[in-house]
Amino acid sequence: MFRLVKYLKPYIKQVTLGPAFKLLEAILELLIPLLMAKLIDNGVKANNSSYIYMMGGLMLLTAVIGAGSAFICQYYASIASQGFGTTMRNLLFKKIQGFSFNEIDKIGTPSLINRITSDVNQLQFAVAMLIRLVIRVPFLCIGGVVMAMIINVRLSLVLLIVMPLFAAFLYIVMSRSIPMYKSVQKKLDTLSTVIRENLSGARVVRAFARLDKERERFIKSNREYADNSVRVGRISALLNPATTVIINLGVAAILWFGGYQVYEGSMSQGEIIAYINYVNMILSALIVLANLVITFTKAAASAARVNELLDLEPSISDPAEEQLKSMDQLTDLSGESNSTEKAEEPVVEFKNVSFSYEGSAENVLQNISFKIYKGQVTGIIGSTGAGKTTLINLIARFYDTTGGAVCINGTDVKKLKQNELRNKIGMVPQKSVLFSGTIEENLKWGKHDAAPDDMIKAAKVAQAYEFIEKKPEGFSTQIVQGGRNLSGGQKQRLAIARALIKKPEILILDDSSSALDYATDASLRRELKENLTDTTVIIVTQRVAAIRNAELIVVMDEGEIVGMGRNEELLESCAVYREIVNSQDESGVAPDEK
Repeated sequence: MFRLVKYLKPYIKQVTLGPAFKLLEAILELLIPLLMAKLIDNGVKANNSSYIYMMGGLMLLTAVIGAGSAFICQYYASIASQGFGTTMRNLLFKKIQGFSFNEIDKIGTPSLINRITSDVNQLQFAVAMLIRLVIRVPFLCIGGVVMAMIINVRLSLVLLIVMPLFAAFLYIVMSRSIPMYKSVQKKLDTLSTVIRENLSGARVVRAFARLDKERERFIKSNREYADNSVRVGRISALLNPATTVIINLGVAAILWFGGYQVYEGSMSQGEIIAYINYVNMILSALIVLANLVITFTKAAASAARVNELLDLEPSISDPAEEQLKSMDQLTDLSGESNSTEKAEEPVVEFKNVSFSYEGSAENVLQNISFKIYKGQVTGIIGSTGAGKTTLINLIARFYDTTGGAVCINGTDVKKLKQNELRNKIGMVPQKSVLFSGTIEENLKWGKHDAAPDDMIKAAKVAQAYEFIEKKPEGFSTQIVQGGRNLSGGQKQRLAIARALIKKPEILILDDSSSALDYATDASLRRELKENLTDTTVIIVTQRVAAIRNAELIVVMDEGEIVGMGRNEELLESCAVYREIVNSQDESGVAPDEK
């Protein structure tokens, strides 16, 4: 937790002055019982009204100054805690953005969301409590003990018995609750996963009539979270009743022994009242201390989760400066070069590539080698789970190879800056992801300064212009989160237009036309062929018709290449490809779908 203190440096003024004003309030609070004792002994007892008014005014002034100091401290605590929380969220978001798919897969999206929200909120609250109470509470405890001993040393023996009992109970609670809070946060991650899956897959859940099963799954996960929360809550809940018992026993003992001393005349009535006030102040501060322990226990668990993210180094990073190669130093992907030899160099090359996901002993890809040249249309086809998507994810370096190399213009992608590499690539993933905002804003993800003519052209090529034009607001039509107000085909066409507006030198279409009807799909392929003559296009698909005319078709099966060549060649040489073709007629439609 202390490692995160450095992020409070921009708020050093608030962190310093806030506790200082709170300390002033505590000092003034310690004076009030003493002033009250003098008012009773020298004013009320002596029937001296002028002294009563003087001391009453002094107490009122003390209270007003103390309240003002508390307000200023609260103001500074709000600024520092909110600023710290904002800084941490920004820092974590930036850190998460730098993670490769390996880290995201390992931690999980729900856990990442909880850490950047729930855990940071807990730390933010702890910072506020740190400024407001961490100095005040110990000062009141120690100061109260000192003031009580000044009034009566013998009676203070009661405090010396009560306070160790309180500290021992506090230690027991801390030692048991800290590990349990970590378990609670993990259960919250699991619960968030279930909720996220059910909300994002609501249509699937209903389509398969799984509402009851998913409800049971949610109830089970929710119950586990609740049981863990209750378990740790029970331990934490013991603090207040236990401390109340300790406090009341202490007060009773003080009244018992103090009453004797008042009767004997060794203590005045004002002193016993002041003494009881100091005892209440001490023990009340100890209760606050107990609650602070709970707060900081939760914060410690959250800090460990946050630090885990901050310590996690991305498995994919830009190379060191001496190894770095810029895309500008390479042969332009358009193929322009003074050297004929370089012009014939493949744009994309896989050199004996193998790949396995982290924690898996089996390779998803094995012995992958092929070349793609400038302006060439390459099709990648195979059954579900053959490794097609994993293959193209290696081109954009979403994952790193575990063996072999993926090269762009002869240079290993590991030696290129990630941003430069990805700026050359336009990718349309299997799942079309759109963001809340207008159609225009979504298209400008491809090129933030795209002109209207560029957007219209890209939309026409992607077969999206027709449905955009029919909407009353055209390109200004609002898209809700995830594009839920669009059909699957409309989302895919907008995703393709977004990639096209970027004018990439390598265009990767990962099964991105699966929701399109065959006529629209054919029109899309025709437009791509006519308008992207200088673009290297890679099409991942399960439809033979989508890649029938490709210059190179790569056939994959169980993570290996089982055939390469043109359509006619593969029909003769590749049994897997023939099987795929035979399952579809010439248009790419399965016979039983006709």
